[in-house]
Amino acid sequence: MVAQAPTAPPQPPAATPCGRDRFRTYLGKVGSGEHTSSGLSREEAADALTLMLSGEASPAQIGAFLIAHRIRRPEPQELTGMLDVYRGQGPQLRSGSRAVCFGIPFDGRSRTAPIYPLTALVLASAGIPVVLQGGRRMPVKYGVTAMELFTSLGLGLAGRSLAWVQSCLDHCHLALVHQPDHFAAAEVLIPIREDIGKRPPLASLELLWTPHHGEHLLVSGFVHPPTETRAWHALALAGETNVLTVKGLEGSTDLPISRACVTGRPGPGGDGRLILHPRDHGCYGEDPRWSNLDTWTPQALAALGGQGPLATALIWNAGTYLWQAEHSESHEAGLQACRQLLESGTSLRHLQRLAQHCV
Repeated sequence: MVAQAPTAPPQPPAATPCGRDRFRTYLGKVGSGEHTSSGLSREEAADALTLMLSGEASPAQIGAFLIAHRIRRPEPQELTGMLDVYRGQGPQLRSGSRAVCFGIPFDGRSRTAPIYPLTALVLASAGIPVVLQGGRRMPVKYGVTAMELFTSLGLGLAGRSLAWVQSCLDHCHLALVHQPDHFAAAEVLIPIREDIGKRPPLASLELLWTPHHGEHLLVSGFVHPPTETRAWHALALAGETNVLTVKGLEGSTDLPISRACVTGRPGPGGDGRLILHPRDHGCYGEDPRWSNLDTWTPQALAALGGQGPLATALIWNAGTYLWQAEHSESHEAGLQACRQLLESGTSLRHLQRLAQHCV
């Protein structure tokens, strides 16, 4: 009788590497150099961001990852994976009808006067739900923030619960999700962003994410064409089917009036490239410059009445977005609808309604 070889004892299942070890692997993939670095899968990118937000990755690892990722540039599936995390862990809002969601730089504005808060108010006064998000003054620009701008208009939006923000969206068609109030996990990365002194890929993520769940038009600003292309691919992977990308002022969604506006509406038929010429619609001029809140606030209130140095930029922006949101049948009709909302006092009255809601 032939003796059988002894059976090997059963081996325990391989232990899942701890968070810091997993993150070290991801860091090695993105930071190995031009010829040996490799991209992360969507799932790996999601895990990497989860480890950063949870504190399982060390500050040294996070700083190294953000710099390496910036130098190599994030790939579309990596941005989608990080977007998955923000969608899952971040605040969530819903509206009863299609919303317009603006992706604006969290580090604010420092050279040109912001128009987007006024655009949001005009759209809201037309009954269109509008959702924005932002935070405190943030590196690297430390520009003026959405919260500061709305506060200067008499809207006390800071320190509110998410339920209150949802109520404001329901009753007044406007919501501002404030990262310090509603997404504390993302706040933990700000000191590291300050230390590295450069915009990390998280800044691109913030332009693509919206806390709104449901039917919406997502408007995302960009500066460089490769950034726009990556955004299209990342959002397509994420299932965002109604997207408008805008080469706006300082990377924002503010359309310039000093030059032609480059926009894209990607879809099955192509990139939907559309060049908008403010000169063709009587809206050409110098883009208003930023100085300070004391100067901006009275100009903003005047613009909501169709007057002052910000009025032309507001008509061009709000009128264009009324059209893109399918509230108006044509571009010219959108511009005319905006003029009527301003000249009739509808937008100013809506600002007063919002102020009462904030009391």
